[in-house]
Amino acid sequence: MKIVKIPVKEFGSEASRQKGSHAILKKESCRKIVTVIPLHSEVKKGTLLGILRLAEISKEDFLKKIVKR
Repeated sequence: MKIVKIPVKEFGSEASRQKGSHAILKKESCRKIVTVIPLHSEVKKGTLLGILRLAEISKEDFLKKIVKR
């Protein structure tokens, strides 16, 4: 899924584990950032924005990486 691949490949997160239908990503910056991503075929807009907020990725940066692919 692009929602998991882009934070891992482009923003320095790493896939930590998977529990059921959710992937858990971790990123170390000045503090530990943990993001939980549902592995559904479609993710609602509000859910995606919440994921990006947790991962500390701006909507604009994320969209640039999707368009680039």
